[in-house]
Amino acid sequence: MADGQDQGRPLGEVIRRARVLQQRSQADVAASLGYHQSKLSRLENGHGTEDTRVLRAVAAELAVPLHHLGLAPPTTPPTADHEAEDMRRRTFLAGSAASLAAPSAPPAQHHRELVRALLPGLPSAPSDHVPSLPQLSARVSTARRLFCTCDYAELGRILPPLIDDLRQAARAADSAPAGTVTGLLATAYQTLTGLLLKLGDGGSAWMAVGRAMAEGERSGDPVVLASSVRVQAHALARGKHSSHAIALVRHTADQMTGAYDRRSPRYLAALGLMLLRGVTAASGAGDRAATQEFLGEASEVARHVALDRPDAWANFSPTNVQLHAVSAAVALGDTGVALETAQPLMGRRIPVPERRSALWVEAARAYSQQGRLADGYRAVRIAESCAAQDIRRPAVRELVADMAARDRRRALPELHHFSRQLGVPA
Repeated sequence: MADGQDQGRPLGEVIRRARVLQQRSQADVAASLGYHQSKLSRLENGHGTEDTRVLRAVAAELAVPLHHLGLAPPTTPPTADHEAEDMRRRTFLAGSAASLAAPSAPPAQHHRELVRALLPGLPSAPSDHVPSLPQLSARVSTARRLFCTCDYAELGRILPPLIDDLRQAARAADSAPAGTVTGLLATAYQTLTGLLLKLGDGGSAWMAVGRAMAEGERSGDPVVLASSVRVQAHALARGKHSSHAIALVRHTADQMTGAYDRRSPRYLAALGLMLLRGVTAASGAGDRAATQEFLGEASEVARHVALDRPDAWANFSPTNVQLHAVSAAVALGDTGVALETAQPLMGRRIPVPERRSALWVEAARAYSQQGRLADGYRAVRIAESCAAQDIRRPAVRELVADMAARDRRRALPELHHFSRQLGVPA
């Protein structure tokens, strides 16, 4: 199923771009075709594109040339005028994509330092003061807290020197047990992977994944390795390799599940978060069976552990499982289910800002899919109040841009003002 989706994603993107260029909502186009909005949402995500009858109907409605959807070969060679028009269109689309992808935090110099921290190089000269293991552990905990509180600018500043010090400590002959230091280094690389994915830098994130996996294996700690598997599955799913992410999570979970009443909170949190990454990958691929499988197992793990604080080693709890159920429902096009699941969470105290923001962003996606742009806008602004830097990442900026583009009559001037503030005017 995922392989078919991978092939369908380019077609889905053609449909989405044509719709956005015409400033039409999913609900509007779907209604004109006699479909439910969720069907068009799934098409734009690469699902169901093998149905040529549906593709032809969409092509006719959006005036998409059939050969752009693989339904016919180009009928005439391009003329100079056509080439000029194509160039203008490609320039417009490239400019739009670039504006959506540009991260606002951390600053560019810190981003360069993040990438530099991943590159191989000669060992640095021994420092006069090598940080102790407790000091390094405290700094890693600080990095995790900054990620959970969405302070990406400060996180981007402290991660490179932290990774340098951890590398030096791992090389030092008189350091603490190598497994302990490499475990901390793996955790730093895991955090860096998450930050780079938030910023839309998938290429650098893959380098960080490789580093995290290597250090996780060196540590000999199954918990650290499971956490590295989690970020690898995240990168795979983000790179549209959902079937591989699902298989990776399932294989690793098979080796860790069971005897939950005898496991440490740290072990259970690592396993639970990995299962939730499986939920994200499976729902993104439209695999309902795998989504429910991972959600069910994560719920069972959550009966035995609740780490729900920004300063915790990992943030896993029953609340986190419910948040992923909301996200999965949105990805599957079940917006009514998503909002119904989200409703009790909206009045609950969620201590981790990144999780609070995620709840309202997913609610905004659900409202947007239903055509409730005013509710979607309000949800995004609540997410901003939870974690201002988090809503400036590319994925949320694209959501705001899409909502603004669909408000053709400008009934929500505040939405257009906000999209301009984010640098993505309709």
